[in-house]
Amino acid sequence: MATINKEDLKSMSKEDLQVKLNDIRKDLIKENAQIAVGTTPKSSGHVKQMKKTIARIMQLLNKEEVKKTNE
Repeated sequence: MATINKEDLKSMSKEDLQVKLNDIRKDLIKENAQIAVGTTPKSSGHVKQMKKTIARIMQLLNKEEVKKTNE
């Protein structure tokens, strides 16, 4: 998975963000399973990067929800 910029995420629609969030979560589950089995991950910072990307997406989705409730 390549690194995703904030600008790229902001330009995505809500549906695209949901799809991307699900994909990254699935990848994170796979990585965590490999680590639990004892296999070394390809990149040591890959899991951390995925968690940060998930947090960014969740933040954008939550901001949209707050905007809807305030209107």
